[in-house]
Amino acid sequence: MAAVVKDLMQVNADLQEQKERVDNVDFKMVTFSLAGKDYGVDIMNVKEIAKADKFTFVPNAASFIRGVYNLRGDIIPIIDLRSFFHLPIDNKSDGTENMLILHINDQVYGTIVDRIDKVVGINHETIQPPHPIFGDINIKFISGVVEKQGALYIILDVIRIFTVNEEEKNKTRAAVADSGEFFVPPPGDQSQAARWSGKDSTIGFVKESLEALKGFTVTRINDNWLQKRFGEWSNGRSGESLQLKSASEADEFLNDFSSPCTSEFWTDSYASAVKKFLPEYSGNINIWNIGCGKGYETYSFACILKSKSPNVRIKIWANDNDIMAVSQAPNMTFELDEVPDYCRPFMVRGNTGYSFNQEIKDSIVFEYHDVVHDNTLPDLDIILVRDILSFLPEDDQGRLIERFSEKLKDRGIVILGRNEELSGIIWQTIADDPVSAYLYSA
Repeated sequence: MAAVVKDLMQVNADLQEQKERVDNVDFKMVTFSLAGKDYGVDIMNVKEIAKADKFTFVPNAASFIRGVYNLRGDIIPIIDLRSFFHLPIDNKSDGTENMLILHINDQVYGTIVDRIDKVVGINHETIQPPHPIFGDINIKFISGVVEKQGALYIILDVIRIFTVNEEEKNKTRAAVADSGEFFVPPPGDQSQAARWSGKDSTIGFVKESLEALKGFTVTRINDNWLQKRFGEWSNGRSGESLQLKSASEADEFLNDFSSPCTSEFWTDSYASAVKKFLPEYSGNINIWNIGCGKGYETYSFACILKSKSPNVRIKIWANDNDIMAVSQAPNMTFELDEVPDYCRPFMVRGNTGYSFNQEIKDSIVFEYHDVVHDNTLPDLDIILVRDILSFLPEDDQGRLIERFSEKLKDRGIVILGRNEELSGIIWQTIADDPVSAYLYSA
């Protein structure tokens, strides 16, 4: 009898502890619905809620971007989460949409949902890991699920939705220790050295470290640069000091790999180098710009093409897997002194600054797209893909280069990063410094 009483007391104690844990609210979320299911986002990312029925259309923006909206003087992009997740849309008779205004990494976004419900407080310990059966959206965008008063809420990870998704880019990243350091076997470990087919084991470990720490895959595309860079790196170093044991050391090793003018307008001198090897086009030309970011590179290239061949009609498909950058690109404004000279003839002045004229804007289609997935494109005259191939796994590099040869017209051009190369008889070098460019011969 005493044992039974003791067991009952323990059960009551456990129930009381569970109740106290549930009652201890330390996480609040704003809840809403999409396609009949309940979702939530961390209230710390919600700036406000709003309703609107009129958005300013942005030409050539991605399909899930409804346009831009004037939020008390701030022009913000509007993302329809239903379109983004390929969910059915409940069209309202009056056209008024419910919006969560989110604050993500110093940027403000409007997101359209079906219905906004309420603020729900929970204890973070009650949040359970996500499972595919809990939603119609990709599990990588779900931070957890939680039950509250009989309702099951799927908590969206809006930080991940609106930032570049680097996870699972390469399974070898699992070799990175919790401390952020990469394990490097000792120089005498011949089993590791043998993996590099008799090559110097140290440079083999460097390759392995770059892939695990930064997703940088060494292949024929960049091996010449790697050999040269390793020679510079090894000068005055020896033993373990030659290894790359942390992300900061890998960054230092890759310091001079990137092409000039990354994530900014191309300078007049770099634009001149590009313009020099481009032919004079006529009629229509199609361009695929992979990894366009916020669009600086795309706008730069469009202006170069128009200044080289004024009568040509260009169409640029500008892709990136950074939804934040792609959504901003079509509506960017600048001060005139921020724009290089060769771009200024294509600028017009507006209320909030200078932007590119309608001809340039209409020539560019900014799209959210991951290059490792197929994309329907017409036959191409030019592919602009600076510093992208090297940060893909080797198999994806090969598939993408094969796609280049399938989509390019005869004597089409591929523009790579400054330190990237193509090999094979179908690729003819037409520029190598500061631009790496190749002519395709079918």
